[in-house]
Amino acid sequence: MKILAFTDTHANPNDLKKILSKVKEKPDILISCGDLSFFGRGLDKVCKELNEIGLQILSIHGNHEGSEEMKRMYKKYKNFTDIHSGILEIDNFVFFGYGGGGFTKIDERFETIVRKVEREISKDKKLIFISHMPPYKTKLDYLDLDHVGSKSYRKFIEKNKPILVFSGHIDENAYVKDKVGETLIINPGPGGTIIELK
Repeated sequence: MKILAFTDTHANPNDLKKILSKVKEKPDILISCGDLSFFGRGLDKVCKELNEIGLQILSIHGNHEGSEEMKRMYKKYKNFTDIHSGILEIDNFVFFGYGGGGFTKIDERFETIVRKVEREISKDKKLIFISHMPPYKTKLDYLDLDHVGSKSYRKFIEKNKPILVFSGHIDENAYVKDKVGETLIINPGPGGTIIELK
């Protein structure tokens, strides 16, 4: 499976052009880690352009748009699939998404959802976790001499060992990669990153 993931485009037309140019590499699906808009501005236009690519877009909201705002976009643009707080199985992969967030290190709502999700994840599938906030104490969450990511996400990763994590939120760390154990963690950046999985 070939994935084109992106995050924090903030309705920037230059970043959208970069994403569209990477579609020429023929990804199977797109993944949006949130913040498509700038505090809601430009959201409809961005979603329309991405929808016109004609590929399925697994999507979560960021902190620049709310979940209800994105739900309206999902109803309007049918190539978007909302995976916030849920899972989706495609071939031998299972995708789990969780959007929103600011700089909360412990997310009790996430931890409640995870207990349910963990029961539903097929153990014979390869897990991919998509979040807006990055996990704690990685290269992706380092900002102003401190780690500002989610300890709840880190705990989930250490326990469930997904093969891949996509996250954004910290614009300064666009395109940065790191590992937690064997799990590859990527901020795919506003212009997108292609990852091919077997």
